[in-house]
Amino acid sequence: MAKFERIPTPAVRRLSLYLRQLERFRAADRRTVSSRELGDAVAVSDAQVRKDLAYFGQFGHPGIGYRIAELIDRVRRILGTDKQSNVLIVGVGNLGRALASYRGFAKQGFDLVAAFDDDARKIGTRLTESIRVKPMDDLVKTVAGHQIRFGILCVPATSAQAAAEQMIAAGIRGILNFAPVTLQVDAGVAVSSVDLAVHLEQLSFQLGGGRYGAGKAADV
Repeated sequence: MAKFERIPTPAVRRLSLYLRQLERFRAADRRTVSSRELGDAVAVSDAQVRKDLAYFGQFGHPGIGYRIAELIDRVRRILGTDKQSNVLIVGVGNLGRALASYRGFAKQGFDLVAAFDDDARKIGTRLTESIRVKPMDDLVKTVAGHQIRFGILCVPATSAQAAAEQMIAAGIRGILNFAPVTLQVDAGVAVSSVDLAVHLEQLSFQLGGGRYGAGKAADV
Protein backbone atom coordinates (compact mmCIF):
# COMPACT_ATOMS: atom_id res chain seq x y z
CA MET A 1 0.00 0.00 0.00
CA ALA A 2 3.02 2.33 0.07
CA LYS A 3 2.23 3.77 -3.36
CA PHE A 4 -1.21 4.83 -2.08
CA GLU A 5 0.01 6.69 1.02
CA ARG A 6 -0.34 10.18 -0.47
CA ILE A 7 -3.85 9.68 -1.80
CA PRO A 8 -6.32 12.09 -0.10
CA THR A 9 -8.39 10.41 2.59
CA PRO A 10 -11.72 11.68 1.12
CA ALA A 11 -10.87 9.93 -2.17
CA VAL A 12 -10.36 6.64 -0.34
CA ARG A 13 -13.63 7.12 1.54
CA ARG A 14 -15.47 7.74 -1.70
CA LEU A 15 -14.21 4.39 -3.03
CA SER A 16 -16.53 2.73 -0.52
CA LEU A 17 -19.44 4.86 -1.76
CA TYR A 18 -18.66 3.91 -5.34
CA LEU A 19 -18.42 0.24 -4.38
CA ARG A 20 -21.83 0.23 -2.68
CA GLN A 21 -23.44 1.90 -5.68
CA LEU A 22 -21.72 -0.40 -8.15
CA GLU A 23 -23.06 -3.37 -6.20
CA ARG A 24 -26.56 -1.88 -6.44
CA PHE A 25 -26.12 -1.47 -10.19
CA ARG A 26 -24.97 -5.08 -10.50
CA ALA A 27 -27.97 -6.27 -8.49
CA ALA A 28 -30.15 -4.44 -11.01
CA ASP A 29 -28.44 -6.38 -13.85
CA ARG A 30 -26.45 -3.41 -15.09
CA ARG A 31 -23.28 -4.32 -16.97
CA THR A 32 -21.67 -0.91 -17.54
CA VAL A 33 -21.86 2.58 -16.08
CA SER A 34 -20.48 5.98 -17.03
CA SER A 35 -18.63 8.28 -14.65
CA ARG A 36 -21.58 10.68 -14.84
CA GLU A 37 -24.09 7.98 -13.88
CA LEU A 38 -21.91 6.80 -11.02
CA GLY A 39 -21.29 10.35 -9.83
CA ASP A 40 -24.97 11.29 -9.98
CA ALA A 41 -25.84 8.21 -7.91
CA VAL A 42 -23.49 9.21 -5.06
CA ALA A 43 -23.86 13.00 -5.39
CA VAL A 44 -20.42 13.88 -6.76
CA SER A 45 -19.37 15.16 -10.18
CA ASP A 46 -18.26 12.87 -12.97
CA ALA A 47 -14.90 14.67 -12.90
CA GLN A 48 -14.53 13.74 -9.23
CA VAL A 49 -15.25 10.09 -10.00
CA ARG A 50 -12.59 10.03 -12.72
CA LYS A 51 -10.07 11.85 -10.51
CA ASP A 52 -10.63 9.51 -7.56
CA LEU A 53 -10.28 6.36 -9.65
CA ALA A 54 -7.23 7.73 -11.49
CA TYR A 55 -5.26 7.66 -8.24
CA PHE A 56 -5.39 3.88 -8.43
CA GLY A 57 -4.90 3.21 -12.15
CA GLN A 58 -6.85 3.05 -15.41
CA PHE A 59 -10.38 1.68 -15.21
CA GLY A 60 -12.56 2.96 -18.03
CA HIS A 61 -13.03 1.63 -21.56
CA PRO A 62 -13.53 3.98 -24.54
CA GLY A 63 -17.12 3.99 -25.72
CA ILE A 64 -18.18 1.74 -22.85
CA GLY A 65 -17.41 3.51 -19.59
CA TYR A 66 -16.75 1.21 -16.66
CA ARG A 67 -17.52 -2.49 -16.69
CA ILE A 68 -19.32 -2.85 -13.37
CA ALA A 69 -18.20 -6.36 -12.38
CA GLU A 70 -14.60 -5.56 -13.27
CA LEU A 71 -14.63 -2.27 -11.35
CA ILE A 72 -16.16 -3.93 -8.27
CA ASP A 73 -13.38 -6.52 -8.26
CA ARG A 74 -10.65 -3.90 -8.62
CA VAL A 75 -12.06 -1.58 -5.96
CA ARG A 76 -12.39 -4.48 -3.52
CA ARG A 77 -8.75 -5.40 -4.15
CA ILE A 78 -7.69 -1.80 -3.52
CA LEU A 79 -9.66 -1.68 -0.27
CA GLY A 80 -8.37 -5.11 0.74
CA THR A 81 -11.85 -6.59 1.04
CA ASP A 82 -11.51 -9.11 -1.76
CA LYS A 83 -10.77 -11.73 0.89
CA GLN A 84 -12.50 -12.44 4.19
CA SER A 85 -11.01 -10.83 7.32
CA ASN A 86 -11.79 -11.86 10.88
CA VAL A 87 -13.03 -9.19 13.29
CA LEU A 88 -13.66 -9.01 17.05
CA ILE A 89 -15.73 -6.73 19.27
CA VAL A 90 -14.61 -5.33 22.61
CA GLY A 91 -17.54 -4.12 24.70
CA VAL A 92 -20.90 -5.88 24.45
CA GLY A 93 -23.31 -3.31 25.78
CA ASN A 94 -26.33 -2.26 23.75
CA LEU A 95 -24.25 -0.88 20.87
CA GLY A 96 -21.88 -3.83 20.75
CA ARG A 97 -24.76 -6.28 20.64
CA ALA A 98 -26.50 -4.30 17.92
CA LEU A 99 -23.36 -4.24 15.79
CA ALA A 100 -22.85 -7.96 16.30
CA SER A 101 -26.25 -8.61 14.74
CA TYR A 102 -25.48 -6.50 11.67
CA ARG A 103 -25.24 -8.78 8.64
CA GLY A 104 -23.63 -6.23 6.38
CA PHE A 105 -20.14 -6.90 7.73
CA ALA A 106 -20.01 -10.41 6.30
CA LYS A 107 -21.27 -9.22 2.92
CA GLN A 108 -18.33 -6.84 2.67
CA GLY A 109 -15.65 -9.31 3.69
CA PHE A 110 -15.59 -9.00 7.48
CA ASP A 111 -16.40 -12.01 9.64
CA LEU A 112 -17.17 -11.36 13.32
CA VAL A 113 -15.59 -14.27 15.18
CA ALA A 114 -15.18 -13.17 18.82
CA ALA A 115 -16.44 -10.73 21.45
CA PHE A 116 -14.93 -9.56 24.74
CA ASP A 117 -15.95 -7.70 27.86
CA ASP A 118 -14.56 -7.17 31.36
CA ASP A 119 -17.99 -7.39 33.03
CA ALA A 120 -18.26 -10.76 34.78
CA ARG A 121 -22.05 -10.68 34.29
CA LYS A 122 -21.63 -10.67 30.51
CA ILE A 123 -18.80 -13.16 30.18
CA GLY A 124 -20.12 -16.50 28.95
CA THR A 125 -23.36 -15.05 27.62
CA ARG A 126 -24.21 -15.68 24.01
CA LEU A 127 -23.78 -12.72 21.67
CA THR A 128 -24.80 -14.56 18.52
CA GLU A 129 -25.57 -18.18 17.74
CA SER A 130 -21.86 -18.91 17.33
CA ILE A 131 -20.21 -16.39 19.67
CA ARG A 132 -20.05 -16.32 23.45
CA VAL A 133 -18.56 -13.32 25.26
CA LYS A 134 -15.00 -13.94 26.46
CA PRO A 135 -12.94 -12.25 29.20
CA MET A 136 -10.28 -9.75 28.14
CA ASP A 137 -7.63 -12.19 29.40
CA ASP A 138 -8.42 -14.39 26.38
CA LEU A 139 -7.71 -11.60 23.89
CA VAL A 140 -4.12 -12.51 22.97
CA LYS A 141 -4.88 -16.20 22.47
CA THR A 142 -7.99 -15.51 20.39
CA VAL A 143 -6.34 -12.93 18.14
CA ALA A 144 -3.48 -15.30 17.39
CA GLY A 145 -5.73 -18.33 16.94
CA HIS A 146 -8.08 -16.64 14.50
CA GLN A 147 -5.52 -14.34 12.85
CA ILE A 148 -7.62 -11.28 13.67
CA ARG A 149 -6.38 -7.87 12.50
CA PHE A 150 -9.50 -5.76 13.02
CA GLY A 151 -11.39 -4.87 16.17
CA ILE A 152 -14.55 -2.90 16.92
CA LEU A 153 -14.35 -0.90 20.15
CA CYS A 154 -17.67 -0.22 21.92
CA VAL A 155 -16.72 0.77 25.46
CA PRO A 156 -17.27 3.98 27.47
CA ALA A 157 -14.86 6.87 26.83
CA THR A 158 -13.18 6.37 30.20
CA SER A 159 -12.23 2.80 29.30
CA ALA A 160 -11.45 3.25 25.61
CA GLN A 161 -7.72 4.05 25.69
CA ALA A 162 -6.89 1.15 28.00
CA ALA A 163 -9.03 -1.26 25.98
CA ALA A 164 -7.43 -0.08 22.74
CA GLU A 165 -3.98 -0.64 24.17
CA GLN A 166 -4.95 -4.20 25.13
CA MET A 167 -6.23 -4.80 21.61
CA ILE A 168 -3.06 -3.46 20.04
CA ALA A 169 -0.84 -5.48 22.39
CA ALA A 170 -2.78 -8.58 21.34
CA GLY A 171 -2.04 -7.91 17.66
CA ILE A 172 -5.00 -5.84 16.43
CA ARG A 173 -3.88 -3.39 13.76
CA GLY A 174 -7.16 -1.72 12.78
CA ILE A 175 -9.71 -0.34 15.26
CA LEU A 176 -13.21 0.89 14.49
CA ASN A 177 -13.79 3.11 17.51
CA PHE A 178 -17.30 3.96 18.70
CA ALA A 179 -16.14 5.53 21.97
CA PRO A 180 -16.44 9.35 21.98
CA VAL A 181 -12.73 9.91 22.52
CA THR A 182 -9.61 10.29 20.39
CA LEU A 183 -7.38 7.25 20.77
CA GLN A 184 -3.62 7.60 21.02
CA VAL A 185 -2.01 4.78 19.05
CA ASP A 186 1.40 3.95 17.65
CA ALA A 187 2.35 4.20 14.00
CA GLY A 188 1.21 1.14 12.11
CA VAL A 189 -2.16 1.02 13.85
CA ALA A 190 -5.14 2.44 11.94
CA VAL A 191 -8.11 3.97 13.78
CA SER A 192 -11.44 5.04 12.34
CA SER A 193 -13.72 6.74 14.87
CA VAL A 194 -17.50 6.98 14.73
CA ASP A 195 -18.95 9.49 17.21
CA LEU A 196 -22.70 9.42 16.66
CA ALA A 197 -23.21 12.71 18.51
CA VAL A 198 -20.74 14.43 16.19
CA HIS A 199 -22.74 13.30 13.16
CA LEU A 200 -25.94 14.65 14.71
CA GLU A 201 -24.19 17.96 15.43
CA GLN A 202 -23.13 18.17 11.80
CA LEU A 203 -26.70 17.54 10.68
CA SER A 204 -27.90 20.25 13.04
CA PHE A 205 -25.42 22.70 11.53
CA GLN A 206 -26.41 21.79 7.97
CA LEU A 207 -30.06 22.42 8.82
CA GLY A 208 -29.22 25.95 9.89
CA GLY A 209 -29.17 25.29 13.62
CA GLY A 210 -25.86 27.11 14.14
CA ARG A 211 -25.51 30.69 15.33
CA TYR A 212 -24.07 31.71 11.98
CA GLY A 213 -26.65 29.90 9.87
CA ALA A 214 -24.10 28.86 7.30
CA GLY A 215 -26.26 26.15 5.78
CA LYS A 216 -24.92 23.00 4.19
CA ALA A 217 -21.20 22.46 4.56
CA ALA A 218 -19.05 21.39 1.63
CA ASP A 219 -17.77 17.81 1.56
CA VAL A 220 -14.11 17.87 0.59
